Amino acid sequence: MTAGLEHYLILGAILFVCGALCMATKRNAIGVLIGVELVLNGANINLVAFSHFNAAFAVEGPIFALLVIVLAAGEAAVALAIVLNFYNNHMTVDVDNAEELKG
Repeated sequence: MTAGLEHYLILGAILFVCGALCMATKRNAIGVLIGVELVLNGANINLVAFSHFNAAFAVEGPIFALLVIVLAAGEAAVALAIVLNFYNNHMTVDVDNAEELKG
């Protein structure tokens, strides 16, 4: 039995839902960042799967997936810098204590 498009879409959806749940339930900033990465990886699996199974989307899928990976790397670098700065000021990475960041 070979894996079809539906299998990849289900895997991408599972990763997306796991990431969304992780972002919604974690109070730790690192856990929230892991959830964001899971969401982006679920989207990447869908992009590459569509490019593999649809000849009209053969080039654009991997290019968009590469752009999402670059975006995720930049997002992780900036977010980790913010988390480290917040930890140096408050000695915690609990996102509920981030009230000072509001406007």
